[in-house]
Amino acid sequence: MSGREHGSPPVEAARLVDLYFMEHRAKLIDIAAYLDRVDRAGGSTDFRHEALRAALTILSDGGPDRARRVLEALSDHSSEPIDRAPMQGAHGAPEPDPSEGGGAT
Repeated sequence: MSGREHGSPPVEAARLVDLYFMEHRAKLIDIAAYLDRVDRAGGSTDFRHEALRAALTILSDGGPDRARRVLEALSDHSSEPIDRAPMQGAHGAPEPDPSEGGGAT
């Protein structure tokens, strides 16, 4: 779509900023606090943390479709079923393929 849904008129950028800036400002500060805590704890090579950091670069690259690209970066793209789930729930980021030399340390 071209930024309009169901035939509604486009919302001006200034109005979007008025409506949503403070909410998203708080989310960015929360992410910054998380990164600071991890840094103070000695950093992390955990695949989830690295996936989040990679997704953050998408936010500032100026390219289109940031939401889609971030979702794809944090999604598991495997198509082969596994015999048994290692846990109930999800990691929130794709685990590196051990055959490619990846993995948490």
